Amino acid sequence: MRLALDEFLSQQEGGKILFLGREELFTHKESQRFLKKYAIELTTILDDSVIAVIEHHRLNPVEEDISYEAYDRKLPLYKLEEFERLVSHSMEDDQVLMSLKLSNDQKRIYTLINNSHISDQLFIKLIEMYKWSQDEEEDNNEDRGVVIATLRRFLEYKPNEEDLLYSPLTLKKLIGESEDPDLLYALLSFPNYKFMQKGKQWIRLREVIATNLAIDDRSTQKLLRFRDKKIDFYLAANRSLPIEILESFLERESQEIDEALASNSSIGDDIFKQLLSRAKSVQQILLAYQSIDSDRLKLIEESAVAKEIYPLLGQNPKLSKAVIAKLLRDDNAQVVAQLSSNISLSAQDIRHLFQTKSKEIYRSLGANSSTPRDILETLFESYQEESEILQSLASNINTPIEILTQLFERDIYVINEQLAANPSTPLKLLNILKIDTRLRNALTINKTFTDNITRELGL
Repeated sequence: MRLALDEFLSQQEGGKILFLGREELFTHKESQRFLKKYAIELTTILDDSVIAVIEHHRLNPVEEDISYEAYDRKLPLYKLEEFERLVSHSMEDDQVLMSLKLSNDQKRIYTLINNSHISDQLFIKLIEMYKWSQDEEEDNNEDRGVVIATLRRFLEYKPNEEDLLYSPLTLKKLIGESEDPDLLYALLSFPNYKFMQKGKQWIRLREVIATNLAIDDRSTQKLLRFRDKKIDFYLAANRSLPIEILESFLERESQEIDEALASNSSIGDDIFKQLLSRAKSVQQILLAYQSIDSDRLKLIEESAVAKEIYPLLGQNPKLSKAVIAKLLRDDNAQVVAQLSSNISLSAQDIRHLFQTKSKEIYRSLGANSSTPRDILETLFESYQEESEILQSLASNINTPIEILTQLFERDIYVINEQLAANPSTPLKLLNILKIDTRLRNALTINKTFTDNITRELGL
């Protein structure tokens, strides 16, 4: 039985190891240095002093003949990858980094980056030391190799998804999903690549990093030093940033930055209050998306928020129970109209709204996933000829299956469009709806439909 290479070497004293094939991760000199501690020499000649063979997976005809002869001699044969793994694990990260800092040997840095056996910590330090080509638009082979090595190491992907490593958007995906602050900091040394988003909008690498909740103070300070308004916009919206940095953004007096702050759930009441005095677009975001308790509602009511903006409170999913109760008591028709579609409402709140007997309210309640089943059934039974109410029911993920089926049987396009986008619509119905090419866009956003396609394709 052949011993593992590390066990084999530990039991030897002297002799030579035959190396067949080309070098990859380590030079001949580096391999010799590693074997020296075992008093073993590296050779390319097969003679009586050879005790084992290390060979590359690709050999030329002459090397293959030598390999056959070594086999006939019953010499232990080891793959190059096993040897490279052993050498890699023997390296001291600090020593490697110190050596590279002194030599700035970019060729060795690149080779080590492509060594899958080194630690993640060493890899991250190496990509910080790598010198990128000056022209980020130029397709540089080594730069591309570093990007692929980074993706291969940190991105989770299936064996049949190897092509993902060659897509620029995959780097954006890695940045968006990473929870490693050290990796995110190292990625700031990458060229400021740009990525196409939905809607044909471009976003750059540094901006994507600025959106990540895992960035630490090092990354934040480095991003701020770029003095880039777009980067600062994304930082202002990042809820992981310390409050003192968010407060500093107020001093910019920039409407775009203010809008980003208004969307940030981590702003304190002091920032909230100051933003209430800013542009109307900023106020709209505050009312629609910030958590609103009784104290903040009082600040809103005491501020100069325009009357046409105030009803946006009703659609805010982060209203406290006390605020919802007050808004219902105030009976502001526009606010109540918005509230009726708010999924944060309790069943009791929805039953209260159901008593209004307003078809406008009923349309919203029909689409509200928090609406109790009995109310959905009553709406369907009572408004068989009200197309807009039926459409709202067709869109609601909690509408009973039997009602969705009856709506499907009506074969009305505007209702079918809502059914095609509803993930609760039975798959057998979705497969019939797909025949209508006009429903393609609605079906592509339906997770039930798209997941089934993925399963059928075996992806």
